[in-house]
Amino acid sequence: MKRILVPYDFSKVSEHALDFACQIADKADSDIMLLNVIEHPTADSFKTLGIQNMDPMEQLYIKKMYEVVQDKLADVISNAKYTDERISTKIQLGNPFNTIIDQILQEKVSLLVVGTEGADGLNEFFAGSNAEKIVRKASCPVITIQDKCEIEPIEKIVFASDFQHTDDHFIGQLLDVQRKFEAQLNIVKINTPASFTSTRHDMQQMEEFAKKYAIENYTIEIYNYKNEEDGIVMYAEDIGADMIALGTHQRKGVGHFLAGSIAEDVVNHSKFPVWTAHLNDD
Repeated sequence: MKRILVPYDFSKVSEHALDFACQIADKADSDIMLLNVIEHPTADSFKTLGIQNMDPMEQLYIKKMYEVVQDKLADVISNAKYTDERISTKIQLGNPFNTIIDQILQEKVSLLVVGTEGADGLNEFFAGSNAEKIVRKASCPVITIQDKCEIEPIEKIVFASDFQHTDDHFIGQLLDVQRKFEAQLNIVKINTPASFTSTRHDMQQMEEFAKKYAIENYTIEIYNYKNEEDGIVMYAEDIGADMIALGTHQRKGVGHFLAGSIAEDVVNHSKFPVWTAHLNDD
């Protein structure tokens, strides 16, 4: 986990994301990049981004915005609580969502930590709808976080799946997270009326899964609920979990369940940090 990217807009949720990223960086010996994206005031300029084609007042506005953001980012990383961290900053002009996705590849990011306002958030960049898009399109694992969170209490990570669509690379990433946090992995199958399977079948399937990947420090359980996304959150609450881990498909933008954006819905509604990574689409 060499580089962690944290989108930062000086909101509380982005501050929570930075604090959490710093804790991960301490454990993983990682660098952190703070990314701020300046949105241009006109839609047409988004398309061109050619400074020579902009109105002089627009150029002045962008220059002033850049200077203000640069000073504010410098103030953030000069905070005493970040003095031991390897934090760099970057300011980009453009669309926040597209810029974040591009920077993951350009900066060879290993993990994206992003704050989210959840389903009830205001119409700002860190509202839930944007977090959903990031989870769907990001090429690296993503941790979404709504509230201030400390790593040390993370002792239980809920991993929910249908156990039909998993792959070695994804599970390797998941187990690396478990090891980094030194946490118990609580493996669960959400049984719903629409996709009911027998207890014997599910328990055998999960035991075989745990054996195949030589998983240690884990539990397995079946949880009955009316739908997968709410069932995952309810189960996590019932066992006092500290984090939820899920797989997603980039191509379809869905979790590894039946049709529907399971992982994205959980990200939008969970008060727990949610770790997501992509499954192969094969």
